[in-house]
Amino acid sequence: MTLRPHRCLPLWLVLSCTVLDVISLEEELPHSSFDNFLEPLRDLFGPKDARNSHVKYSLRTAAEPDEDTCYILPGDPESLRKCTFKSASKTFLVIHGWTVSGLFESWVSKLVAALYEREKDANVIVVDWLNSAQNHYAIAAQNTKNVGQDVAHFIDWIEEATNIPFENLHLIGYSLGAHVAGFAGSHASKKIGRITGLDPAGPDFEGAHAHQRLSPDDAHFVDVLHTFTRRSLGLSIGIEQPVGHVDVYPNGGSFQPGCNLRGALEKIASFGILAINEAVKCEHERSVHLFIDSLLNKQEAGTAYSCGTNDMFERGMCLNCRKKQCNNVGYDVFKVRKPRSLKLFTKTRASMPYRVFHYQVKMSFLSTVNRPTMEPSVTFSLYGTKGDAEHLQLNLKEKIAANKTQSFLLVTEKDIGDLLMVKFKWQESAASLVEMASTWWSGNSINPDVKVKKLRIRVGETQKKMVFCVKDPNEETVRVAKDVTFVKFNLFTKCTFKHLTH
Repeated sequence: MTLRPHRCLPLWLVLSCTVLDVISLEEELPHSSFDNFLEPLRDLFGPKDARNSHVKYSLRTAAEPDEDTCYILPGDPESLRKCTFKSASKTFLVIHGWTVSGLFESWVSKLVAALYEREKDANVIVVDWLNSAQNHYAIAAQNTKNVGQDVAHFIDWIEEATNIPFENLHLIGYSLGAHVAGFAGSHASKKIGRITGLDPAGPDFEGAHAHQRLSPDDAHFVDVLHTFTRRSLGLSIGIEQPVGHVDVYPNGGSFQPGCNLRGALEKIASFGILAINEAVKCEHERSVHLFIDSLLNKQEAGTAYSCGTNDMFERGMCLNCRKKQCNNVGYDVFKVRKPRSLKLFTKTRASMPYRVFHYQVKMSFLSTVNRPTMEPSVTFSLYGTKGDAEHLQLNLKEKIAANKTQSFLLVTEKDIGDLLMVKFKWQESAASLVEMASTWWSGNSINPDVKVKKLRIRVGETQKKMVFCVKDPNEETVRVAKDVTFVKFNLFTKCTFKHLTH
């Protein structure tokens, strides 16, 4: 494979350009501080021979997930016995990505421990290609093919030595390691069972031919988590295009809750190369922690939903699970093999466990006359059998129009059980208030003929559909800063005063 180094900028230059982009968008940082970042990056790494991959294979244990106590040596069957390799068990190969420090990052041991927690009798092998990964990014990216071929030879040798079924092999690659896994799968003598790509690297791979990156052809099943795509201020750390059978984009594959990208970039500008990991660690590495979460919290696995675009998902339009349109996030994803990659979206919390609960809310603002579009601030409060979720801010994707059914997405961080009651509150924006002052009658009503009679709600996780009618017919008219209460009725009930008085 010959990668095209000019297709994308080297990672350090992408980062520096993004810092400049952030400066232009928000506030200027001192030039001297920015220079502190650039200079060490230009000379940090001397080019290393790409042919000298020197890959090592450490079979780690559940007792010491952070220690390399036993290496399997390709061509030496005795090393398999010494490391107590179990040929009848599942075998995981954990493959790291590009490295600045030349050391394993802390997530490696956490993933090893989580794999053993779920699969007690497994073999968890850490693929050590640090010698080739600690390099200029473009060179490390070039090295992924050689390393992948080395891993393929290792897999073929293990199969020959132990007769391990290829279906029992699961390669888990992070960043550049995801493409290493892809090359390993494509060069192995037989098709391996599964490859999981954890935010596969974007630079030098975005838009490349399927044979030059991770792709669905590399294993019987390829699943991918995208957490840091180019939508993040133009910073393409993770690949944006779908590259598996199932591609999941948590939070749109862009900014992750709890991560402060701009603050990290400012630290790079101030402190140079020593702060580089902070720029990508939270967003990029979130893919790893989502996967670890799925191993440790099986009963709290998140759900992802098939959708054409993230914008449609943000409108709550894709919570239908019929015909395998939704899937689990992470380890327990079920296999889907379709001619085209299946793109799924989900929301998450800022910390583990990451699962949230998704609600589609459909409502109509009824008016007897034509009215201009409205741009309010809207909050909902949900009340269920297990708890409440109050003051949920609605993320409006477009202005609200009268006499048109609108669809919204609401997310709660806890399971509130079966939904019993909903409260809705409307606050006008400053721009809307100015418009109202010139066109609408005085008083605290948005408009005497703008009303909301009912809500239709679908719960993504349970697939339940419900109708909520306004509790008090006198509250149908929407009023600024006043709660409107809706109570649950039969799905086929028509919201009328007669029903509400029973």
